[in-house]
Amino acid sequence: MSRTPNVILINCDDLGWGDPGCYGHPLHKTPHLDRMASEGMRFTDFYMASPVCSPSRGAMMTGCYPPRIGFGEFDGHWVLFPGQPIGLNPEEKTIASLLKTRGYATRIIGKWHCGDQPEFLPTRHGFDGYYGIPFSNDMARQAGAAHQWPPLPLMRDETVVEEQPDQCSITPRYVEDAVGFIRENRDRPFYLYFAHMHVHLPIYVQERFLRESTNGPYGGAVAAIDWATGVLLRELERLGIDNDTLVLFTSDNGSRADFGPSNGHLRGIKGQTWEGGQRVPLIARWPGAIPVGVTSQIAASIDLLPTIAAIAGASVPTDRVIDGVDLSPLLLGKTTASPRTEFVYHHRNRVEAVRSGAWKLHVRKGDDEMCELYDLEHDPGETHDCAAEQPDVVARLSERVDAARADLGDAATGSSGRCRPIGRVAEGRPLTVYDPEHPYYMAEYDLAERG
Repeated sequence: MSRTPNVILINCDDLGWGDPGCYGHPLHKTPHLDRMASEGMRFTDFYMASPVCSPSRGAMMTGCYPPRIGFGEFDGHWVLFPGQPIGLNPEEKTIASLLKTRGYATRIIGKWHCGDQPEFLPTRHGFDGYYGIPFSNDMARQAGAAHQWPPLPLMRDETVVEEQPDQCSITPRYVEDAVGFIRENRDRPFYLYFAHMHVHLPIYVQERFLRESTNGPYGGAVAAIDWATGVLLRELERLGIDNDTLVLFTSDNGSRADFGPSNGHLRGIKGQTWEGGQRVPLIARWPGAIPVGVTSQIAASIDLLPTIAAIAGASVPTDRVIDGVDLSPLLLGKTTASPRTEFVYHHRNRVEAVRSGAWKLHVRKGDDEMCELYDLEHDPGETHDCAAEQPDVVARLSERVDAARADLGDAATGSSGRCRPIGRVAEGRPLTVYDPEHPYYMAEYDLAERG
């Protein structure tokens, strides 16, 4: 490494733990992701802070559990919807805003989903520029839908540049923009947050990937993600900055269903606090800096902010609680132990489970209380409840649940915790309004899938 490293963070949408070939999917061919894993570090026990997208993304950007930043619920909803008057508070610090203090060029491409009002857009949170769809690709006009959202916006910075775009073309357009950003900033440190549309429903994918897929449109979308990764890696090599760039690949939550099997051997799906809802892939590659191998140490998306800050020489805020820990000693091979030994699973504003070491205790699922204990080291599929056999472990983890409730709040017990407010404006307005005279590419998308 000859300079402060570039950082590329690739975040997929609804890609399950088991979807990449290097995580064992029997149908998906992902040569570029497999190469990343063979040249870097692959994590087996990496968690997103929520099993759904808005809280997951806000948490990763700020290094905080969702309730800490007011992202447990969104005026009664699981995620943010178009035109809501709420979003990521402008007072929060993000990975991008921290790296800006170190002279980084910053850009986000793809899905933001932390608020679509001007005050909450990524350009107000440390990103120099933005190109993408600001929320989920099903928040659009779709055939057969009982509720029609306004036309799906494609944005450049803070302006809508196209409505109801051809979704088959989105990934190639994102890749083109990413390559341009990398080339423009080859001589200075840069941070690129590439947030894929895939594999969220509805799945529109280019014919080439669909034709080659052995797992239908879903497999085609996985292949498109892999291709995009390959293009970025090739560009880094071509420009001679491969050894100066940390590339991280992950997903915002587990897959919504088992696409053969997308969540691997893990129990549960998107929206659930079983392992399949929140344990996701993480591949980290930085030639000459990150040792090659596989780690089963516990790590989480909220750790990326302090980790990237440490690597870039940026300061983590000291005027607020940050829940993430610095993983850079583990990532750079200075230790084999993670500083994270505990992880708290949230469903909206409720603590549903806690992991400490190998043990995971479930205390709630939705409105129902429970007490189930699993040994994730020997039973990652959460098939054998050990609660009756391990009362001491249950008691110890119950104390950790109580501590999490006191610290982060818990709607089920009425605890408020040490939490900061969500951002809010007086009135929310959608970015687009349907015009029957507008020559949309597709006035309504012909796929009725929503995810």
